[in-house]
Amino acid sequence: QLQFVESGGGLVQPGGSLRLSCEASGFTLDIWAVGWFRQAPGRERELLLCMSRHEGSHLYSNAVKGRFTISRDDAKNTAYLQMNNLKPEDTAVYYCAADANCGLGVQEAFEYWGQGTHVTVAE
Repeated sequence: QLQFVESGGGLVQPGGSLRLSCEASGFTLDIWAVGWFRQAPGRERELLLCMSRHEGSHLYSNAVKGRFTISRDDAKNTAYLQMNNLKPEDTAVYYCAADANCGLGVQEAFEYWGQGTHVTVAE
């Protein structure tokens, strides 16, 4: 089955950090752009950041600007989301998915969705 496998979520206090991982399963990551998304309870899923192989990273959500960073290690077939200075409003299920390029960040164009990893930011 072609999909991403996300990991690294958990419970963290406000102000803390987490690094999420997103490993490609059944396909090679290096030709794809990778996007990190999240869906908070009662809210729609939103695209946060995307990184293509040749064009670097793109920010799609100002809510994470300056706090979250996307990176990738194609040799490990894995992308990462470094999350710093976490806030309670960052509580959500985090997903990654792939597209041919980041472009306008149209969610319907992304594929190979994983099951997500839960992040809870609370005291």
